[in-house]
Amino acid sequence: MTIEDHEWRFVNTGLHSGAFNMDYDEQMAHRVQRGDQAPTLRIYGWDPWAVSLGHHQAITDIDADACRERGIDIVRRATGGRAILHANEVTYSIAMRSDERSINDIYSSISEALACGLRMLGARVEFATAQPEFQSLYKQAAAIPCFASSARHEIQFDGKKLVGSAQRRYASPSGAEVVLQHGSILVGSEHQQLIDVLAITGAQRDVMRTGIREKTTTLEAILGRTVGLDEAADALRNGFEQQWGIHFTLS
Repeated sequence: MTIEDHEWRFVNTGLHSGAFNMDYDEQMAHRVQRGDQAPTLRIYGWDPWAVSLGHHQAITDIDADACRERGIDIVRRATGGRAILHANEVTYSIAMRSDERSINDIYSSISEALACGLRMLGARVEFATAQPEFQSLYKQAAAIPCFASSARHEIQFDGKKLVGSAQRRYASPSGAEVVLQHGSILVGSEHQQLIDVLAITGAQRDVMRTGIREKTTTLEAILGRTVGLDEAADALRNGFEQQWGIHFTLS
């Protein structure tokens, strides 16, 4: 079975708390896993801002007091990867059957659809081609932020990372796998404030602040204008429909 053979659902859930957003994504995957819901693309945002940690990441990477002082929530993702400050961004999540395709195949396919939507907004994005050695990279303090490095097929502009994503797979009762993938599309530069709430030394903070500034970009920087959640949601929905040859049922 191919992507276009499935019925598809699209939902824009707007702005919600970190706990709501992470629970919604996981429950969405479980509903697809049980066969209670069609494969789904979701677009959403965060209010208040939140730091999300990868599934196995140490909570001690984050300065909880600094987050509390700034009104920033701390949540844990069902997926892997490193810390992200969800601030001025558009977040996507997708729950779908793997249909026996590999992690890289699905990651690449989703990236192509995202890129199609971003190009509809006017962003001439490209894909990262190098693959870091994450096992050794994650041992370094500088790798605490998700946006410290790009994986192959991640979306960039002018060599700088625009989208960070993570994936997890669940086995369904039939034995088939269901994929949950979600990711952050940076709209403004507020994600750089993650450095202020990491449990690191002042010297590390200076190095990481420079690194994240040099290695990331945003839709506002690329387009020279503000991009709203609803505008981005419409473009991304259209990008998936065009790239994958599907039609969403809206809900």
